[in-house]
Amino acid sequence: VQLQASGGGLVQAGGSLRLSCVVSGRTFSFNTMGWFRQNSGKDREFVATIRRGGSTVYADSVKGRFTISRDNAKNTVYLQMNSLKSEDTAVYYCAAYEEWTTGLATEDYDIWGQGTLVTVSS
Repeated sequence: VQLQASGGGLVQAGGSLRLSCVVSGRTFSFNTMGWFRQNSGKDREFVATIRRGGSTVYADSVKGRFTISRDNAKNTVYLQMNSLKSEDTAVYYCAAYEEWTTGLATEDYDIWGQGTLVTVSS
């Protein structure tokens, strides 16, 4: 099983990007999927999580600007990022866990994608 994240790039402050994470190697979806981000020298931090039933949780720093969604038929999770700020610059990682979990910590997941770089210029 692999997670393939894509959609990162360079964008000006105030702009938008949509990240995608495709699950390959299995035909049924994970219950909990999430997005995290990491800057060099810092811990990986929680961004958003979504469960199979559609419930979501967001970090306070992105609430109202980012939206996580999923298409279970396509085994894909998305992160729509609007009103981007320079402090959103990071490598973004998607993650998955088989069962329901709170999904707020890296320890809640056991499968990770390779990361996609988002750079927001001010």
